[in-house]
Amino acid sequence: MFIEERHKKIIDIVSKEKSISVKELTNKLAFSPATIRSDLNSLNDQGLLIRTHGGATSLDENTTNKSLNINFGLREQENPAEKREIAKKALQLVKENSCIILDASSTSFELGKLINDTNMRLMILTNGLNVSNILKNNTNVTTILIGGVVQGNSNAIQGTLGDSLLQKLNVDAAFVSAHAFNLKDGLTDFNLYEVELKQLMVKHSKTVYALIDYSKLEKSSIAAFGSLDNIDYFITDSKANVEVINKYSEEGLSVL
Repeated sequence: MFIEERHKKIIDIVSKEKSISVKELTNKLAFSPATIRSDLNSLNDQGLLIRTHGGATSLDENTTNKSLNINFGLREQENPAEKREIAKKALQLVKENSCIILDASSTSFELGKLINDTNMRLMILTNGLNVSNILKNNTNVTTILIGGVVQGNSNAIQGTLGDSLLQKLNVDAAFVSAHAFNLKDGLTDFNLYEVELKQLMVKHSKTVYALIDYSKLEKSSIAAFGSLDNIDYFITDSKANVEVINKYSEEGLSVL
C-alpha cells in the first residue's frame, strides 16, 4: 500500500470513528505503531485531523481546517482578497480564442467570475460545477464540463473519465490551484480522486499556471499532481513571504 493510500484510509477511518487510538489503527491497517504515529503527525500538520495523545480525532465540522470533502463555501471564504488578486493577475494571461482549463478551486472560480465580465471568446473546460454555473449563460464562452463523479459537497467532478476528452482537444493553458506547495513536493492536494484528474489537466495542457495564495506556501498534502518542472508560471499574492518567493525564483520558477 502506497503512503497516499494509507493516509486516505486513515482519514476515512478517523472521520467515521470520530476518535481512534494508534493501537486500533495498527490493528485495522496492519502497519507498525511507529508508522501509524508518523502518519498521524503528518496528517495533523496538513490540517486533516487532530493528533491526540495516543491517537487522533476528526476535525470538528465547523472548523476552518480542511477535510477530504471540504465544503466549497468554506474554501471560498478563506483569503478572498488574495484569491481575487491572483485571479486579476491570471486574467491578464488568458488569451482570446484559446482553449483553457479552470479547475474546481475557489481561486479558479474567482477567475471565472472575471472572465464572465469580459467579452472574450473562449472554450473553457472545467471540473468545477460552480465555475460552469457562472459561465453557462455567457454566449462568448463555450463551457465544457469534464466528465467524472460528483462527490461530497466540494462541487467538484472527480476521477479520470474525462481523460479521452482532454486527449482530443488542444488545450492552450490550465489554471489550477492546490491545497499546498513546496519545491520538493510541488503542487499537492488532499483528495486523491480529484488529484488524478488534475494530473491529467497538467499533462494535456501546453502551459500550466499555478494559482497559489500565501497561506499554502511551504506546505504539503497527501498527493502530488504537478512538479516544479510542470509549472510554467506561478501566480501568488502580495502577502507571500518575499524570502520564500525569492527562493522559488532562484530554483527557476517564474513567479508572477
